[in-house]
Amino acid sequence: MNNRNMMKGMSALMVLTSFAMIASVVSAQEASTAASYNWDAAKLGAGIALGLAGVGTGLSQGPIGAAAVGMIAEDPSKFVTGLIFTALPETIVLFGFLALFLL
Repeated sequence: MNNRNMMKGMSALMVLTSFAMIASVVSAQEASTAASYNWDAAKLGAGIALGLAGVGTGLSQGPIGAAAVGMIAEDPSKFVTGLIFTALPETIVLFGFLALFLL
């Protein structure tokens, strides 16, 4: 299986998972007041923000990690630089956590 088919399969799996999660949230809602509905929408929005931040981090960290491994293989003294570049995209998830706690 080549990389393109694997990425298509993973994308389809993530879309189906998000549809299932949204459907479970929608079906779990009771007939309630508008304030409770807004609270449920906020929880759904926070979950989507965190999930998309994680997906963005994963998509960016893969090529960066591969380049860092190549850089370290050529010059082992650049380990710290490769580690910093690999850890930088993880700050995106921190923004997702921030949105999760603010909503």
